[in-house]
Amino acid sequence: MYAFVRGKIDSIYTDCIIVEANGVGYRIYTSLKTMEAAGAAGEDVKLYTYLHVREDAMLLYGFYTREELACFELLISVSGVGPKAALALLSKHTPSKISLAVVSGDYKLLKEAPGVGLKTAQRVVLELKDKIMKESKDTELAEVVFNEESGAGEGDSAVREAISALTVLGYSQIEAGKAVLKVYKEGMTVEDVIKEALRQG
Repeated sequence: MYAFVRGKIDSIYTDCIIVEANGVGYRIYTSLKTMEAAGAAGEDVKLYTYLHVREDAMLLYGFYTREELACFELLISVSGVGPKAALALLSKHTPSKISLAVVSGDYKLLKEAPGVGLKTAQRVVLELKDKIMKESKDTELAEVVFNEESGAGEGDSAVREAISALTVLGYSQIEAGKAVLKVYKEGMTVEDVIKEALRQG
């Protein structure tokens, strides 16, 4: 319903920011990292948003970057993980660090977030690793860019799948392509390419 909200910061609380846009004050729940990046009261801000609908309320969540929003949406897709746990993870770690933890199976790092227990951290890794590794969007850019710029053989699956995985995490096709081209070496697995791209990012 709302792609983003652009306006002036009215006030900042421990778990949300009030943004005034065209005379309307939007209560936007967010992570500590977005609060730090958004600025102070009176400053202009643009937050990418997600409307969470429950039986008893409609809550708006917003983030300073598209990557953080994409990571939030991935996290709440995990069974048993709600917005509160997702915000705790994003307040503790960057989207790239969370994604790297998922791909590498490092549930202990995820467990560092307040309120995220062992079972929840393991569930995040279990459910999202497969999604990040296998879910894909358009892979045409991967084939064209990689073949033209690196000289790799047509249809290199590791490259295509790695770029597709990064787009799932919120990277644009061009950003994903550049990140993969920067780290790819012949013989690397999809998982290795994703790990290195996230580390470099």
